[in-house]
Amino acid sequence: MAIHTHSRDRIPEVGLRGLFQRARLDEHLPTDHRLSIVYRIGAGLMGVALIVFGVFGVIQRLGFFSTGDNTVAGLNSNGALSWLSIVVGLLLFAGMIKGGNFASSLNLTVGVLFVLSGFYNLAVLETGANFLAFRIQNVLFSFVVGLILMCFGMYGRVSGRLPHDNPYWRARHPEQAAEEDRRHEAAARRARVSEDARAPRTRAGSPPRS
Repeated sequence: MAIHTHSRDRIPEVGLRGLFQRARLDEHLPTDHRLSIVYRIGAGLMGVALIVFGVFGVIQRLGFFSTGDNTVAGLNSNGALSWLSIVVGLLLFAGMIKGGNFASSLNLTVGVLFVLSGFYNLAVLETGANFLAFRIQNVLFSFVVGLILMCFGMYGRVSGRLPHDNPYWRARHPEQAAEEDRRHEAAARRARVSEDARAPRTRAGSPPRS
């Protein structure tokens, strides 16, 4: 039987409420487990990259607020940026370990902050407010990392056509999800009753054993 939905159910939620919609992810369920794996991968990869970048900066003993041309892996850096990268990297690494909705929301939040940081540092690039010693390559890196983290964080939770077993779709449409669960349970009960009804006839019609 086809399930008819209201037109508003097909409109993707693109506001902040839709982006950060809470949902309980049960990693014992296949759909939830697949989503959590994606969130873990995104947080882990970006976390390791930031930690490595920060550690190399610390090893070079860069001045904490130095604004000179001190490069690490092609990016300008100083002590403040190095330690900040390590802290953010460790936070993402914790998200990888935690997984689930926490990792998704963390990826999304940190991604937005990276993009905002890119815009801010682009605005103060040639001023005294550039205390993280950003150069244009740092700005581009901030944009790229931010967008990557946002894509990982929004995967499977922001779309106009999420499958109905998706935990974020179910969190946004609890009444419809409950109704579908009741229909599936009723269909399963009917199937069991029909199977039980056929079983005696099958046994009665089977040939006697020799």
